[in-house]
Amino acid sequence: MFFLSDMLKKKTDMPEPDKALRGRGEPMKTAETHAVFGTPLKGPFDGEAETAYFGMGCFWGAERLFWKTPGVISTAVGYAGGYTPNPTYHETTTGQTGHAEIVKVVFDPAKVSYEALLNLFWEEHDPTQGMRQGNDIGTTYRSAIYTTSDAQHEAALQSRDGYQAALAGAGRKSRITTEIRQAPEFFYAEADHQQYLQKVPNGYCGLAGTGVSCPAPTGVEATAAQ
Repeated sequence: MFFLSDMLKKKTDMPEPDKALRGRGEPMKTAETHAVFGTPLKGPFDGEAETAYFGMGCFWGAERLFWKTPGVISTAVGYAGGYTPNPTYHETTTGQTGHAEIVKVVFDPAKVSYEALLNLFWEEHDPTQGMRQGNDIGTTYRSAIYTTSDAQHEAALQSRDGYQAALAGAGRKSRITTEIRQAPEFFYAEADHQQYLQKVPNGYCGLAGTGVSCPAPTGVEATAAQ
């Protein structure tokens, strides 16, 4: 007999690489144009632009958080951190690809610092929940930061430690479970998922922070537009 606990375990345990879904050789078809900025979804971008990758649970609300942030040039949603090449949305939600739902953030470091983006990341979701985010359960909803440079990696680790101290100071005993590592290959999600909450303004947004603020970032600060 198949029990609910078995199904949940299958979704919350990372699959072995040789047991992951096979995927496909061709990329999934995605949007060509950013629905908010009207620019090409995949660039090209200005030579000074930097790229960051964040996983905060369901990527719909997380993407909106970043496209509303002054200094962000472009955003896109997709999948990274697993084993299945060019997965579909439904494949990732099984937990059998190993991927997390990820927001790709392209930003102008002269207008918003990476540290300020990290603060948004920590404050706007709960990074202590392991393989879930609220009612969204599974490996695909884990908290993750995938870095694109040594400087980003060091900044991410420092900000994690700073936020862990802030949580402790607020009486929160839970440990941060955020995965921090060099950015693996990013697979763009299907067109329907790109800028989803621009197309469906009253659609689902699972973002829910801890209520604990980060230490103030260094450099240029950003505040998400209301």
